Amino acid sequence: MDEWVDIWTDDGKPTGRSILKSEAHRKGVFHPTVHLWIYNSLKQVLFQKRACSKMTFPGKWDVSVAGHITSGDDAPETAVREAREELGLSLKSTDLKWIGMHPSKTVHAEDVIDNEFHHIYCIECDFSEKDLALQKEEVEEACWFPFSTLEAMQDPDHFDEVFVPFDPAYLKLVIHHLTSIFQKKTP
Repeated sequence: MDEWVDIWTDDGKPTGRSILKSEAHRKGVFHPTVHLWIYNSLKQVLFQKRACSKMTFPGKWDVSVAGHITSGDDAPETAVREAREELGLSLKSTDLKWIGMHPSKTVHAEDVIDNEFHHIYCIECDFSEKDLALQKEEVEEACWFPFSTLEAMQDPDHFDEVFVPFDPAYLKLVIHHLTSIFQKKTP
């Protein structure tokens, strides 16, 4: 589904203009997205397996929840909406913890250029992945992985075949934030 997204500058500032998502990807225009990392009290991280019908990274394990921020919407509400749509979770935006914003430039094909600023959040939730209502067009499966899996992703040679590749600086940011949360919980 095509949607309007806000156009951002190369240094991460909104321009006040918008563009269709398909055009943003075709032209390589920067636009905002949201990533939500869900973790539980057992220090596990939820990954979603992208549907095999997805144009980019089909069938690979990815961040718990991700989506484009529709023009005029804000990042926390988008994260809540995407969690509901993709996984069937009811979350409150006030429960999200801010991790940071990270630029991403990925060329998938000559006419598919993903230039995005990821607004990254996390949230603690305890549930069984069997209780999720997956949006089949987006998500094939969701599964809890030990936190060590996320840490091991810093070695791309071991995970490019199975996981969506993440920029090392992005991974470092997420891992550092989750590590600090887990350390506070350890007696």
